Amino acid sequence: MAVRHQAEKIGLALTTAAGPLTILADVLGLLDEVSPNGIQLVTLLILTSVTMFLLLEVRRFEILDSVDQRLAELDIDGTATRLRRERYGGVERVHSEFPISHFKALIREADSEVTVLQTFIPNLHLLQNALRDALTEHSEVRVRILLLFPKSPVANLRHEALRSVHSPTPPVNVKVAIEHNLESFARLSAALPERARTRLEVRVYNSLPSMAVYRADDSYLVSSFLHGMLAIDAPQTEIKGSDTARGAEVQEELNTLWQIGKPVDLADWQHSIELIDFDNVNVS
Repeated sequence: MAVRHQAEKIGLALTTAAGPLTILADVLGLLDEVSPNGIQLVTLLILTSVTMFLLLEVRRFEILDSVDQRLAELDIDGTATRLRRERYGGVERVHSEFPISHFKALIREADSEVTVLQTFIPNLHLLQNALRDALTEHSEVRVRILLLFPKSPVANLRHEALRSVHSPTPPVNVKVAIEHNLESFARLSAALPERARTRLEVRVYNSLPSMAVYRADDSYLVSSFLHGMLAIDAPQTEIKGSDTARGAEVQEELNTLWQIGKPVDLADWQHSIELIDFDNVNVS
């Protein structure tokens, strides 16, 4: 193979040099001594040589076609997905803050479930239309909301955690924010047709939240409750697949809090909250 490549290089060099040399010889009249039609003859010889070299290269083009075919047969996306699941536990990417447009798109594409786990949902006003559309336009989609019990002592703890010496504004009143969310969901529920209303479920939990989660089918956006910062302003880890290591962990947490949570009757959420009694306050 090396000898062939070397021969090709020499042949191409000679062919390239033949053009200028032929023109020079013709100007000097040297070709007339070879043949009255010397220039035409030499030109024909050069074209013949070039054609031969091009024919030799056809095999290489065939090899390139074979490479393209082999690449087409590879499941590159499938391999990338498998490696992501094995090495990164299903983590797709990390967003610097909550990607509101991206999550709204995930809601629109959801076929079965949208779930939010928060102390309260600061960006609910940005998501309400998408949640309403999911409930009215997709007959199979459930919307499940988990909020902190407004009377929980954890609400006061989170209120203090949001207090930041770097912020000139007072911290969010978590209890009031939760109640505002409940009122918003009550209005949303009242505006829904009956068949959609039953698929909107809100529960409150009385426990220290471990993470904030926004789920649409098998996609999760997960963040932490940091001091002096809302969870939606913290980096968001996007996870794909409830059967991945990280996805299964997050889904297990959702399942646990849903089981210990108490349902809220959105027809009269204030009265419903008053009736809720967590026998043993669990803040562990």
